[in-house]
Amino acid sequence: MPLCIYGYKKLRILPLSHLDTKEIVIFKMNFGEKAIQFYQELEPPKTRVTNGIEILNPLEEESVRNILEAFYQKYYQDERKRIFLIGINPGRFGGGITGIPFTDPINLQKVLGIPNKFEKKHELSSRFVYDVVKRMGGPEKFFGHCYLTAVSPYGFVRRNKNLNYYDDKNLMKDWEPYLVSWLNKQIAFGAYQEVAFSLGMGKNLEYLNKLNAEHQFFHQIEALPHPRWVMQYRYKKREDISNIYIEKLLSFIFS
Repeated sequence: MPLCIYGYKKLRILPLSHLDTKEIVIFKMNFGEKAIQFYQELEPPKTRVTNGIEILNPLEEESVRNILEAFYQKYYQDERKRIFLIGINPGRFGGGITGIPFTDPINLQKVLGIPNKFEKKHELSSRFVYDVVKRMGGPEKFFGHCYLTAVSPYGFVRRNKNLNYYDDKNLMKDWEPYLVSWLNKQIAFGAYQEVAFSLGMGKNLEYLNKLNAEHQFFHQIEALPHPRWVMQYRYKKREDISNIYIEKLLSFIFS
């Protein structure tokens, strides 16, 4: 891996025969390269986590880091700006396993074409998101315009159940500087800053609006129903809600 300054890769070029010194050439990185660098350097905060909370950190596994690299090399090797869709934090059966937000092992292999050795189980949020991906023309078209992420790139578990970052006030307070820094770094990949979408119309939207008012990440934040909420509580209307996703995204993609 070349020596990097964030967002750039520094390559040492061998000197010409008549020169005694080396030249340093710096190349600007594209969206995918910046994403790979971000996740390679990502580390959880050293602040103490209490109240029985455990951090989900799939990036500890080399296989997950390899999957992330394959994903961003496959779908993000350009400098096109993307619309950010910002979820809450990874869950145990989706991004908390694969490292890719809203992506379970089945969709990772069958839809994205990235083989993996994880147990092949579907996750509710991933099922909904990848229905939207399919209806928007497939992963090349969807990821060519959109970027899935979350307020926290790490998931949380308490008593073997998923925990949202906003469910523990101490966690949210202690982690806020890191959440802000991580979001800023991701925006630097190449965000379309006219709008971002909160995946979640309650506390996630409220917190994102608070951060956005303080840090001006985006011109506006719009809300979409959280995929898991749709699959758990509005299953019979999932196609109608999928249409809302597609209509809103396309209104900005082609605006």
